[in-house]
Amino acid sequence: MTQPDFRSDSNLYRKRDLLFALFVASMVMVNTLGSKITTILGVRVSVGIFFVPVLFLTTDIIGEVFGRKEASRFVNMATIMLVLLFVMMSVCIAIRPNESWDMQEQYATVFGSSMRMTIASLVSFVVAQQLDVFMFSLWGKITKGKHLWIRNNMSTIVSQLIDTTIFEFIAFWHLTPKFTTAYIFSLILPYWLFKVVFALLDTPFCYLGVWWLSGKKKTSN
Repeated sequence: MTQPDFRSDSNLYRKRDLLFALFVASMVMVNTLGSKITTILGVRVSVGIFFVPVLFLTTDIIGEVFGRKEASRFVNMATIMLVLLFVMMSVCIAIRPNESWDMQEQYATVFGSSMRMTIASLVSFVVAQQLDVFMFSLWGKITKGKHLWIRNNMSTIVSQLIDTTIFEFIAFWHLTPKFTTAYIFSLILPYWLFKVVFALLDTPFCYLGVWWLSGKKKTSN
């Protein structure tokens, strides 16, 4: 596939930047708003489940139109921003509040997280996103650039499993005697299945995103 020339297509450049903004915004929401736990159909899940699919969908769209190198660049830049986010959260929480401000405890509760949770979020994000980019490219070679729905779903479903597994084990394994390996897998599987459903549902949006970004209904890698 001939890579788009940003310099000769300012509209394409703006669209790419918009997708990057969406990617970073979703990453921030997953790691801030996602601290809330809810229940969907009896399964304990983070509200971040509503934003995670956007991350994988965005890199798949970028990978389809621009190729693996550009999608990987998205992930690398977002990783740097995620590290900065965690560092600045820690700094802002540690700064001594003014005597007139009595919400330090609530502030720390909302924006703070344990070191294990921070490491879990960072590692799972980097590994899963890079794996998604790699697998999308790999499936592109296997399918010879055809069947976008296969590439979109296969890369996302596998990388989502890795993402969930890494996060749950780093964040919770042996946190208390209850969090055994078997118990953590009992949390991983239903949570991952929800992500699989979301991955399948976002397939039309992948086609729509590729069409919107490139002006073509179908592209090849």
